[in-house]
Amino acid sequence: MIVAGAAMGIVLAALAWVWWLCLWMPGRRARRLPTDLDARTEELVHTLRRDLTVVAGVIGARNVSHRYPQLQQTVAFLERSLAEAGYEVRRQEFVAEGRTVCNLDVERTGTTRPGEIIVVGAHYDTVPGSPGANDNGSAMVATLALARAFATLSTHCTLRFAFFVNEEWPYHMTREMGALQYAQACKARNENVVGMLALETIGYFTDEPHSQRYPLRGLGRLYPTTGNFLAFVGNVRSRRWVHRVLRGFRTSRFPSIGLAAPELLRDIFRSDHAAFWACGYPALMVTDTADFRYPHYHASDDTPDKVDFDSLARVVTGLEHALREVAGATG
Repeated sequence: MIVAGAAMGIVLAALAWVWWLCLWMPGRRARRLPTDLDARTEELVHTLRRDLTVVAGVIGARNVSHRYPQLQQTVAFLERSLAEAGYEVRRQEFVAEGRTVCNLDVERTGTTRPGEIIVVGAHYDTVPGSPGANDNGSAMVATLALARAFATLSTHCTLRFAFFVNEEWPYHMTREMGALQYAQACKARNENVVGMLALETIGYFTDEPHSQRYPLRGLGRLYPTTGNFLAFVGNVRSRRWVHRVLRGFRTSRFPSIGLAAPELLRDIFRSDHAAFWACGYPALMVTDTADFRYPHYHASDDTPDKVDFDSLARVVTGLEHALREVAGATG
């Protein structure tokens, strides 16, 4: 009996340790999608809809292998939009499949800690045959909106807003992946990237019961089964970064969950943040969980009408709150 009791104690201690290390998250989690929209959020809804209509409606599918001219049109749209916001846009060019492709970024240099860099990024390519309204147009226009929000705002840390090419298969985690090229360049310059946020498929939310699935069945007993939340997913090494960002986001009252998972769970690698992990930087993915919820994932009908623009605008507002906190906004 003593041995059995000791074994049970060890098991319970191990479970408590796993819960504290991977599952516990700060802040209060909202349960339902909010219904109120203030004037600023309503204007943001209009802007997001306008931008996404251009990207996923007018331009449509965009990738180096099948729709290279459309990929270039997307670059031109982003460069023009960022320049109109007052930024000097930088290109990081490289060759993929014999064609010149590029990452883009803009920067707001920190006032007191400029050497501490926070990167917010999203990929702008799509899989062949999909206009990519949610994957990843929703995240691309959200990153653009965040760049506009911080264009005239001072922060203690340096903020970078980046747009990556070639996240989708077959480029993911190869030398032709834009985010990996970008993260490796940061490493080569010995830059102190204190945290990275990869925005990935963030425009679909529903209050339908049992609309949410998970890569492991047991997670459905720990997390919601209704797909109305935003997920913040990091590895164990990025646990503190996940906590910092999620704590700031939860002031927005938008439903959210967080996870700092062991790297044995391969689904946590499915975006640009994985490139920053490979270079030793703390990073996380912000997502609506993509194909674990979204029925039009990688499909020809991933079109702007499928995106919940009210919720997307609230997500952008929540991410702005989080960035203000982690970057130390002074205005």
